[in-house]
Amino acid sequence: MSDTIESVKCLIIGSGPAGYTAAIYAARANMFPVLYQGTQPGGQLTTTNEVENFPGYPDGITGPAMMLELQAQAERFGTDVRDGWVTKVDFSGPIHKVWINGTKEIHCETIVISTGATAKYLGLESEQKYLKLGGGVSACAVCDGFFYRNQEVVIVGAGDSACEEAHYLSKLCTKVTMLVRRDEFRASKIMANRVKNTENIEILFNTETDEVLGDGQVVTGVRAKNNKTNALIDIPATGFFVAIGHKPNTDIFQGFLNLDETGYIINTPGSSKTNIDGVFVSGDAADHVYRQAVTAAGTGCMAALDAERYLASKEG
Repeated sequence: MSDTIESVKCLIIGSGPAGYTAAIYAARANMFPVLYQGTQPGGQLTTTNEVENFPGYPDGITGPAMMLELQAQAERFGTDVRDGWVTKVDFSGPIHKVWINGTKEIHCETIVISTGATAKYLGLESEQKYLKLGGGVSACAVCDGFFYRNQEVVIVGAGDSACEEAHYLSKLCTKVTMLVRRDEFRASKIMANRVKNTENIEILFNTETDEVLGDGQVVTGVRAKNNKTNALIDIPATGFFVAIGHKPNTDIFQGFLNLDETGYIINTPGSSKTNIDGVFVSGDAADHVYRQAVTAAGTGCMAALDAERYLASKEG
């Protein structure tokens, strides 16, 4: 363990739009924020080729480029951006303790958690190949559906969010094929009926993805397998959407913060406050509804303002 314990006024954990926005506001309020980028500097957006729905970028911008701009903006006001990730926390006492990379100990007056969430994928080699190439695999219909206008796509999933995304895609694409592993939806009746009643959505029950097909650059189809008969079919498609859920990156906070059954941090409605005074949450670590860069940035602002007010009340 490190011999020297560092004291920090405001520690920000995570470096997506939420973390960097919190840093911009905290730095401008003279809170001297220290931000640890985590295992995926820039967060989920760094896996996104084109961001076209963030205000202020009329020509669009790549996810990595946008994160570099946000980082530069945060650093311009004095944010101390560091490599490393939080491996352990202790929120049991009046001082919030955090350990970086298992060695360095930091004592924090306030903490903003912006650790985000990770989209779940099937894990197929072909899926990961086209995901990395940016050639037609996505876990966000709202983010990427626009690129598949007037094309045919396949979506995997059986829950409410899968139905919601399939319905969203049906308004943009000529055909949406939905692969459902079991013989029924997990979704609520109202959501299941919505997709069943949509003309250009075809639902294949008892069906799993065998392989994502492509030409080496982009997706050209999906090979699906009926898990009752083992029959294989090739479905022509230019987009493959995975809607099997997200995992919030909150494991290290278990036992200290109130989490829901999926692991999302429960915040006080209308604020970024958690059940621990001085610990605030922003971005996808608490948001399982919207999951957009612009909403994450908004909650980053809220967390920094809440942290600043908390410090002011302590000093007052």
